[in-house]
This record gives sequence, structure tokens and C-alpha cells, in this order.
Amino acid sequence: MCRVLFLFLQCSINFMFYKGHNIVKNQNTDLVLLTPLQMQIVDKAAAKTIPVKQLMENAGWAVTQEILKRYKPCSVLILCGPGNNGGDGYVVARLLAKAGWPVCVGAIGKPKAGSDAEYAARQWCGKTVENLEAYVEKASLVVDAIFGAGLTSNLDCRIADLLRKAKRVIAVDIPSGIDGETGQIKGYAPYAELTVSFFRAKPGHYLLPGREHMGVLVIKDISILTNTIFTIDIKYWLNEPGLWEIPRAEIEDYKYRRGAVSIIGGSQMTGAARLSAHAALNMGAGLVHILPLGNNEIYSNFSACLIVDNDPLEDVIQDERRKVWVCGPGLSIKDVRRTLPILIAAGKKVIADAGVFQTDQIDMLKGTSIITPHMGEFKRVFGEIIEDKVSAARQAAVKTGAVVVLKGADTLIVAPDGRVAINQHASARLATAGSGDTLTGIIATLLASGMPEWESACAAVWMHGEAGYLCDHSWPNAEMLANNLGKARDNAKIIKKIDN
Repeated sequence: MCRVLFLFLQCSINFMFYKGHNIVKNQNTDLVLLTPLQMQIVDKAAAKTIPVKQLMENAGWAVTQEILKRYKPCSVLILCGPGNNGGDGYVVARLLAKAGWPVCVGAIGKPKAGSDAEYAARQWCGKTVENLEAYVEKASLVVDAIFGAGLTSNLDCRIADLLRKAKRVIAVDIPSGIDGETGQIKGYAPYAELTVSFFRAKPGHYLLPGREHMGVLVIKDISILTNTIFTIDIKYWLNEPGLWEIPRAEIEDYKYRRGAVSIIGGSQMTGAARLSAHAALNMGAGLVHILPLGNNEIYSNFSACLIVDNDPLEDVIQDERRKVWVCGPGLSIKDVRRTLPILIAAGKKVIADAGVFQTDQIDMLKGTSIITPHMGEFKRVFGEIIEDKVSAARQAAVKTGAVVVLKGADTLIVAPDGRVAINQHASARLATAGSGDTLTGIIATLLASGMPEWESACAAVWMHGEAGYLCDHSWPNAEMLANNLGKARDNAKIIKKIDN
């Protein structure tokens, strides 16, 4: 009875927080990514109910359990920094030694007097070494508990040299030298075999190049209450099912309610528009139109399910049921300048891709709903990235008013209001001509079905990646990807995020 009452009260509290803060309804809080600064806020809030010493003990225990699970007893050197990350390391040292492992500690700076890290250091009664270079080379495992995710300056050269000599590294929170928000390398960062972080992951765990340094990433519960999240203005999420929900077929659906997708077809490079159309058809669009700018014969012979428009664009856009348009795949800059302003002026929801990124005229993109550049196209329009790619994509979203899908191995989906989803659900199978055109067709279908812009883009990027994973061929072409979209859509409905 008490347990039921507790759960009821917890759910009520969570509901109240949902109403007051920027957590979208139905979003899985396991997918929230916290910046290092936000994690500090969470830690302070948690410390009001759980002493920091206990949280440190819980973190050290979590890391120790992951080591015991994966490795046989061997010589371990634990490098402990002066802050709380180092405090976690001292706990790991004590617990591993208690389990019978040969452990020594290398102190990288002294903890502040009276701090919780100093308390953890004083509990360590084992061997502390000073000739760290020699011990790093001898140790079978090196535990990096030096700085964690809050580092914003370049890693000290001496520390970098130490970590370079380590044979095998296990990182506490994040490998030292990686910015926890941007994933950028601050001078040097080791390649860990295992990274153990706590409560929620950080953007830097999933953003390249930092992601490549994580090894196996494990996020552990250390008894911080979930409701601490709801006091923070969350802006980062991991892109997985649960962040968004795919519309389900209803008994009263009809083709326009299911969604009509319209695509501008180029006169020369006709394959791009056809691949977008193929993807939209396979995703289950209610209707797919192509409006050709040249000879329509090649489009008419493409598919019996495809409608080819014969009327001018100025006439076709009068149909209010056709709200979503794709402009760019296979188009010349002349084609784009001829059609894109008409679509925007008519108030259509436009997914802009490929051909629209041939100039640096940012104003041309204002009024579009979603833009989908890869890194080369992004730089062509918006210039070189001065800070980091998340900041650059956010600026582009603000300038255009569009959701930005910055395509790559860690595709970013960025809304004008600052929301960022980071996609890791992709493989090299997507690196094929026409893959981007396929993605555009997926986005258009979801947008036409009634999903909001950011959620449409997030879901489409994930399903695009899933289609790649479903391909039996190790190097599929874009048509193979599109053929797997029905199954990818089904999988998006049933796959649940599994807690570590």
C-alpha cells in the first residue's frame, strides 16, 4: 500500500513539473542529455536529499561493478584529479582493492581541503605512487578519473603524455580532454575501452569526434531522482523512439488525411526526385505527386502509384490539400529560384535539400520548414564553423526559421527554439548517392501526416538509419534503403530504449 501511494505521489509530482518546464509530452526522459553545467545543477539538487559523499560512493561502486563484470583481476592504476571526478576514482580504488585486485593511485593534484573529494581520498589506505610515467606503462588497466566532462581548456601536456602511455583506459564520466557539451577534443583525449557516466548522458558522449573515444558507454543510476530533470530547461536529446511518436493508421483515414507529398522534379537530374518519391511511397504517404520542370515522360513511366502534374506550379499550389512540398533534389539553382519563392509565398511547408544549397543566399531559405544540408552544403551557405557544429546549426535555424538537419555520422536535428536531437542510429550503409534524397522523402511523408517539423525530422533520420541496418547487402544503394522503410517504420513503433 505504501509503495503504491509513493508511486502515485511521484507521478503527480512529475506531472506538475511537466506542465511547468520544457519537456515535451510523451518524451522519454531516459533520452535527455545534460550539459556539464546542467549536471552540476542536478548534483546540487540531489545533494539536498543525498549527501555528496554518498553520491560519490554510489558512482565509485557503479564503476567498480562494470570493471568487475568485464575484466579479470589485473594491475590497475587509478589517476585521480582534484575534483569530484577524482573522488569517484578514490572510491573505485578502495572497492577494487577490497575485491582483491592489485591497485595503486596516482594523484593528479590535491583535492581542496574539507571537500568531499578530500574525504574520499582520505579513505584510501593503499598505495599512492609518484613516478606515474613508469606505473602507467606497467599497469594492465588505467582508470581515468582526472577531470570528467566539465573540462573546457586544453588538457595539460603532462597529463596528455601520461594517458598516451596507457595500454587500456577506463574513463569515469568521460575521457579527460573531451568537452562534455560539444564532443570536441581539448588538445588530446585517450581512447577508452569503457566509459561509465551517471544519471544521464551528455551531448559530448554522442557528438563526434568525442563519441569515438568512449568505447562502450554505460550510464548508471546512482540514486538521483528523475524529477530533478524537470527543473531544467532541457535542450538536448538522444534521437530514439520515445522522443517522438509515429502517427498510427485510423479507421477513418483517407489519402489526404494520411498526407500528400508533392515534389518538384528537375528536368535533367530526374533520379533525385524519383528517389524522394520512392521513399515517400514506401513510407506510406497517401498521395505522391511530382511536378516536372521539363519532359514528364520519365516521371510518368516511373510508378503507377505516382501522380505527375501537367499544370503549371502557380495553378497546382492552389490545392490547399497539398500542404507539403519537396524542393531541391536534382534541381539547378535556376530551377530553385524559379520555384522556391512561389512555394514559400503560398505558405506551403517546404523541405529544402540539395539544389537549394548551391549559393550563400541565406535569405532564400527563410520561410522553409526544414532544410537538410550535409556539412559541405552547410558551409557553402552559412560559412565556416567558428565554434562548434551545434552552435553553428542553432544559428542557422534562427536565421532561416527552419529546422536544420545537419547530416553526418552524428546527424543533428536542430529547431529554431534551440532544441537539439543527436542521432547515433546510423551506419556507413547510408553513404551512397541518393541517400539524402531518400531521407527527404521520409521527412516529407511524416510532415504531411501531421507530425510537427522537429519531430518529423527526428523520426525520419532515425528510420533512415534503421533502413540501412535492415539491408542485407553491406553496401546498399538508395533504392534498397527505401525498400526497407516499411519495416523501419514498424520498428520505430515497437523498439523501446532499454536501461543499462
